[in-house]
Amino acid sequence: MRGRLLHPFAAELARLDVIATAADPDGAGPLVSGYDADFQETVLLPSTAGPGRDARREKPFLLVPCQVEVQVFEALTELATGNSPRSRLVLVFHFADLEQLGLVDPQSGEALLRVGDRLVAIRELRTGALIQAVRTPPGLYLVEAQPEFGLGGRRNLLMTTFAERAVGLQGAG
Repeated sequence: MRGRLLHPFAAELARLDVIATAADPDGAGPLVSGYDADFQETVLLPSTAGPGRDARREKPFLLVPCQVEVQVFEALTELATGNSPRSRLVLVFHFADLEQLGLVDPQSGEALLRVGDRLVAIRELRTGALIQAVRTPPGLYLVEAQPEFGLGGRRNLLMTTFAERAVGLQGAG
C-alpha cells in the first residue's frame, strides 16, 4: 500500500530544457550559451524594444496530479525598485503518478522534476479546467524536491517547493 493524494489537483508544469537553453541563443551575436558563464543562470537576450527576453527554453507543458499546500501567496515585499509579490507553494506528488507519467529515472529511481522547472497553473484533475494561472514574471519555480519515505516502508511522495525568483534588491527598511 502506497497511500494516495488528498484532494488532488493537476499541476501544469513547464520543465526546463537544459540542453536547448545551453545552445547559442542569438546566432551571430556575442552570446555562445543561454547560461551566464559565471553564475550558471539563464541570461537576458538584448532587445531594442524594452526589457530583454529570458534565454530559458522549456519542454512542452505537462499535467501531473498533485496535492496543493499554499504557504504564502502574493504577499508584498518591499524592494528598492518597488513592491514584488512573494509566493511559496508546496506541491505534493505521488511517486506512483510520476512513475506512470515516465517522470522517474529507471536507473536511479530519482524523480525527473528538477530545480528550475516552472509552475504554469493549477487545474482541475478530471477536466483540466483552469483553477489558478501563475503570472510570469515573476513566476513560480521549483526550488526544492524532497522524496518522502513512509507507508509500507516505501518511498511514496515527492514534496516540492515552488517560489518566485527575486526581481530586484530588497529595500533596507
